[in-house]
Parts: sequence; C-alpha cells; structure tokens
Amino acid sequence: MDYSLDLYTYRVSCMELEKQYSPSQWSHRMAADDVIKAHVAALKSGTEKARAAAQTLLDIPYGDGEGEKLDVYVPDSPSPDVPLVIYLHGGYWQFLSKEESGFMAVPLVQKGVVVVAVGYSIAPKGNMDLMVAQVRRSVVAVIQQYSHISGLYLCGHSAGAHLAAMVLSTDWSEYSVTPQIRGAFLVSGIYDLLPILSTYVNEPLKMTEEVALRNSPSRLVPQLKASSSGCEVVVAVAQNDSPEFRKQSQDYFKSLEASGLKVTLEDVPNTDHFNIIEQLVDEDYHLTQLLLKMMGRS
Repeated sequence: MDYSLDLYTYRVSCMELEKQYSPSQWSHRMAADDVIKAHVAALKSGTEKARAAAQTLLDIPYGDGEGEKLDVYVPDSPSPDVPLVIYLHGGYWQFLSKEESGFMAVPLVQKGVVVVAVGYSIAPKGNMDLMVAQVRRSVVAVIQQYSHISGLYLCGHSAGAHLAAMVLSTDWSEYSVTPQIRGAFLVSGIYDLLPILSTYVNEPLKMTEEVALRNSPSRLVPQLKASSSGCEVVVAVAQNDSPEFRKQSQDYFKSLEASGLKVTLEDVPNTDHFNIIEQLVDEDYHLTQLLLKMMGRS
C-alpha cells in the first residue's frame, strides 16, 4: 500500500477544506484581504449611521460576564406593540463584536422596529458551549425586558446564523420563559460543525468532536421542531458563497423542510459571503424587504 499517496490525498483534501471554509477566497469583488477590510468598514459605517438615526441604549448587561452586553436601537416614536429583531454577528466565533453590528437598524428603526445587537465572548476567551449559552440567555433577557413587543425575530450571519439556529433549537424548559420567536433569518451560516474541526477555524475554538456534535443545528432539527414549530425560517445563501457553504445552507433547509417546518431558501444573486449581510443597511435590498414583510412593516 502506498502510504505516501494516502498522505498526499489527505493533505490535498485538508487544503481544499480550508479553502471551502475561507469565505474571502470566493468573493468576485476584490482580493481576500481587501474583502474582509471592506466588510468591517461597511459594518462600522452602517452602525455609525444607525447610532445617529436611532435612540440607543448601549452596553446593557444581560449577564455577569464581561462580554455579556447588548445594544438596543429604538425608533424615535415607538408604538407599544413594536416588532423586535435580535441580531447575532458573524466572524467565525472569533472576530467582530456588537460594536459593528447595529447596521441593519438603519432601515428598520424608520419602520418602527427595535433592533438589538448582541455581544458574546468570542474565542479564545469564549468557547462554543459558552457562546451558545450566552446567546440563549440574551434572548431570555430581551423578552423579559421587552414583554410588550408584538413579535420577536432573529437574524444571524455566518457564525451568527449558526448561533441563531442554536437558539431556535433550545430546550426552553431549563429557562424561566419560553420565547415565541416568530421569524428567523439565517444568512450564510454553518449548521454542521464537524467539517471545520480540522481547519484553521477551530484553532482558537479547540472544539472536540463531542462539542461540535452537540452544537450542530443540523443534528438538532427535532428539538427545533419541538421548540420553534411556529417560527418562519428563511435560510439565505450568497450566490458566491463557496460550494461547501452553499451545501451547508441547502442541506439545512432540506432538513427543516422535511420536518414540516415553515422554511424557505433564498439564493441571493450577485452577492458573496460579505455583502449578502452588508446590504441590510439598505431598505430596498431583497432581504431587508423580506424581513419587513415578515414583520408586517413593508
């Protein structure tokens, strides 16, 4: 048996997996490093606009941990029965923060929607179990604080889409309340964590196979059905996401659909992993319009 050939095949497959899970390698707009810099700049700029356009409550604690804070963007004249969207940021569980996560409030507060950007303890300070526990607690804290809202909605991008799917898959019997989440936008997410275990993504996360399995939404669809059967789920993926990212969204969509859940797959043309979410700063953008329609605010 030629072990050198096996080792070569293994190395090639590892390199290919690294590339598949490197979203910046797949953008058609600019070079990999440039697309990440542009992404951070776009999110920061949008968040600055949101903070100028909305009333804000910043750094509200939802727990005792250093990273357990959220920012609230409130319309100038909120009605007593406002819809509320919780946004969970991306960054591969190790990058970005709530500080550049208020951008989607720009069009939404004008339509009378409250937006909450959640911070969580990214790696290496936080691990996967902690981050999942934090975002679940943040949702509980929000509905305890804003019990008068007309509807609760989730939106997450990339790692944040994974975390949003984990929120939908929560056994709420362990908590003091059961959130009634009406809708969720899962944008360019990862729903099966096993493929990233051997990639650079896992270096700061240090996930074992056991941790990856219990935090993979693709394996928790029965729990999602039990907890969030009334939730309307939109699984969105970019035309220029990598084939593996696209497969993650397509497979998760099929699993939810096969379980009889209310789910649609949005394959967004002329987008990559980054501008698919950046454009939520624009009221006329396809996903913004879908979100507003879901909330009855279009």
